[in-house]
Order: sequence, then structure tokens, then C-alpha cells
Amino acid sequence: MPDFSFRNPVAEDAQAIHDLIAACPPLDTNSLYCNLLQCTHFAETCVLAERDGEISGWISGYRLVHDPEAMFVWQVAVHERARGQGLGVAMLNALFQFPAVFDAVRLVTTVTPSNRGSRKMFANFARQQGLDLEIRPCFDRERHLGGAHESEELISIGPLDTASLTF
Repeated sequence: MPDFSFRNPVAEDAQAIHDLIAACPPLDTNSLYCNLLQCTHFAETCVLAERDGEISGWISGYRLVHDPEAMFVWQVAVHERARGQGLGVAMLNALFQFPAVFDAVRLVTTVTPSNRGSRKMFANFARQQGLDLEIRPCFDRERHLGGAHESEELISIGPLDTASLTF
């Protein structure tokens, strides 16, 4: 994999992250203000990947208030020029090296059944780390999403022991 550097975002990254997400359909675009909050209030649980000074990837996430042992990965975006290089898994590995995430026991996320790329990335992460992956229904298209969005399934990966993860 080409050399990427990984870091937490800062407020000045919000516009570039917003643009990256917009260039990565079918990802849901949030408001620029939401991305600004991710880069400030949730910066310690997000990762930005850069190569040659350009943003190549982004993971947003947070620790669940009701389940602090879980790290929720909200969104993963990889720029078109960096796809197929394992950057998504590399960003997940980097994320679990950050102090705010290091003690997480589980990675949790929601993914639509049709999002093959994300499903493959999370499966690859689990397989490479020798972790269990569980998938179950979470948010129903009609009941929770007003029929306007595909159902989301909960993916849970763990148990994590960051001291033994391979990077």
C-alpha cells in the first residue's frame, strides 16, 4: 500500500471532508456544520488519511454514551484515487491506535445490505485481526427511515484487544 499518514482532523479540514463525502456516493452527505462538529467535538474518534498533502480518506465515529466499550464507526469515505489499496482497513487500524479509542472492546457500525464495499472492508478488518463479525437487523426502512432510505444492519466486530491487534 502506498504511504499514507493518519491523524485526527482539525476544524480547518471540515470543508475538504465535506467535499470528499460528496464525491463518494452513495454516502449520505451531512451538513458542513455536522462535519465541522466531527472535526472538533469528535476529532479524537475520527481519522483522516493523507498522501502527498491531499486528503485520501476519512472515518467519522464516536464512543457510544450508553455503551462506552463500543466504538461506533459512522462513515468511511475513500477518495476515488485511493480505492482498491486497502486504505479503509488501514484507517480502521489507525483509528484503534488513537488514545480515545484504544480501550474499545467492540467496533460497531450500520451498513445497508447493498453497500458491498463497506461490508467487504469491515469483513476484511475482522478477518485480518482474527475477530468475530456479527450482523443483525438494526434500522428498518419503513419503521425507522420513513421509506426514504434502505434498511441498515448492525455490524459488530470483536472482542477487540488493541494490545494484540496487528497493524
